[in-house]
Amino acid sequence: MKKVLMAAIAGLAVGFSSVAIADDSYPSKSITYVIPYNPGGESDVTARFQEQFWKDVTGQDVVIQYKPGAGGATAWSQLGGFDADGYTIMNVNFPHAILQPSMKDVGYQTEDVIPAYVFHYTPDAIVVRADSPYQTLQDLIDFAKENPGALTFGGSGTNSANHLAAVRISEMAGIKTTYVPFSGSAPSMAAVLGGQIGAGMTYTTQGVKAGDQVRVLAIATEERVDIFPDVPTFKELGFDYVAGAYRGVTLPKDTPTEVREKLSDIIGQINAIPAFQQQMQENGYVLVDVPSSDMEAWIEERRADYAAGIEILRGN
Repeated sequence: MKKVLMAAIAGLAVGFSSVAIADDSYPSKSITYVIPYNPGGESDVTARFQEQFWKDVTGQDVVIQYKPGAGGATAWSQLGGFDADGYTIMNVNFPHAILQPSMKDVGYQTEDVIPAYVFHYTPDAIVVRADSPYQTLQDLIDFAKENPGALTFGGSGTNSANHLAAVRISEMAGIKTTYVPFSGSAPSMAAVLGGQIGAGMTYTTQGVKAGDQVRVLAIATEERVDIFPDVPTFKELGFDYVAGAYRGVTLPKDTPTEVREKLSDIIGQINAIPAFQQQMQENGYVLVDVPSSDMEAWIEERRADYAAGIEILRGN
């Protein structure tokens, strides 16, 4: 009789737990949103844009915190240590989260940080200071050919989208360059503006932010973008290169499916708000919508796309 009673109580507890998750009570309190980079970069800016609409969609606040280091790996390796209840979420970037664990032990695997939603990407761009002697991409390439290894590309992290872009473009152009990793896009661009590095292998977003302080030499899009109508694409310049960094929101991998799907719905709703869309587009971001239900297939596509790049990085 005692065993039957205990089983009944256990079953009832499970039932209440399921109802608590499924009855749309999540989120019932504020959420901590962890950014794995310094303030001022793309991950931070887009989280701040989302923050403005978070309470309208959920009725709760979101509190942004920073855990920079190792190109995002410091924070991503700690994700599994948070409670898997949906109240700590984290920005996650690709190709970073595929490249890093493919190259070495960074304390996490890609499967540990699978996003609940991917909501935008930023096209790669080469940026130099406005007073730089490089007026065009060809000027930069010519210098690098004449001075092997002297051209420094600054970017966000090692084994990141910026790092991958630097080695791929260098290989395509037949030049030897030196990649200098920083802890985020903001410090990388500060080094460009300060003259500590020759060029930034960064994103369109950083070109928008820096304005007339920089010159954008090329953008990795299929066609020219409205915010930089006079800047050629790599394709126009003879390089078959279209790429960038995708960003999403993730949770500890043991988080219940219902909570993961609810977070996916929340981010999707924010992505659909016209005012949010306008902010993103005006600042150089390209919106995408990859919900939790499509994530497995999307990750496999990314793995295939980055496979050749991983081999290039291993050879450097």
